[in-house]
Amino acid sequence: MALTIVDSCVNCWACYDVCPSEAIYQSSPHFKINARKCTECDGDFADPQCASICPIEEAILDSSGMPINPIGSLTGIPPEKMAEAMREIQAR
Repeated sequence: MALTIVDSCVNCWACYDVCPSEAIYQSSPHFKINARKCTECDGDFADPQCASICPIEEAILDSSGMPINPIGSLTGIPPEKMAEAMREIQAR
């Protein structure tokens, strides 16, 4: 049971101080999570604290490899609407 930080991490440091098990560490090119230390905040919090504060969608994956903050979850913009808006912007 462990979370994973992927390449879309921007090293903003938001997750580092909120991890109750001190499983997050700085690495290159982005932060990583020590799987031996990560408890997914089980027993400490209802939700993983790193994902609760992360400002980047799909940057943190659960133990099954699914994003905890999927596309649209932080912005409130459904993926199809975002794609439509991006096409419109690029057409200008």
